[in-house]
Amino acid sequence: MKGFPDLPPIWFAASWLLILIVGRLTPDWATPIGGHVSLGWGFTLTGLSLILWAAFWFWRKRTTIEPHHKATTLLVEGPYRISRNPIYLGLAVILAGSIIGRGIWFGIPVLIGFIAIIQKRFVVPEEAGLREVFGAEADAYLAKTRAWI
Repeated sequence: MKGFPDLPPIWFAASWLLILIVGRLTPDWATPIGGHVSLGWGFTLTGLSLILWAAFWFWRKRTTIEPHHKATTLLVEGPYRISRNPIYLGLAVILAGSIIGRGIWFGIPVLIGFIAIIQKRFVVPEEAGLREVFGAEADAYLAKTRAWI
């Protein structure tokens, strides 16, 4: 994928657009429940809050947020006590909010695909990098903290 900006926000934007396209192509009979706008906004705001909370810890610890760079600090505070991947979790929660808010239930496979892509392209290499840089300390953190939720 030479030349492709392989970054989580790009995968998020592509997934979000795909969910909207699926919503446009889905016949009305396939969304009998409809959307739950308030619940969708709740998910979206929760996901955004989680991303901002996690980004604050990158800033506070003065380490890179860029997924393709080596970590200089092992983040275990704040949202990293709950999830090893709070930013990716936040992006997934925002996608879920779009699905719920608009009633695009056929968008669920897109959400699952997004999570699978993020896991393979970012989480696995990042965790290998943490093990390489922080050794046993990273192993202990990865063993005791859930990957997503």
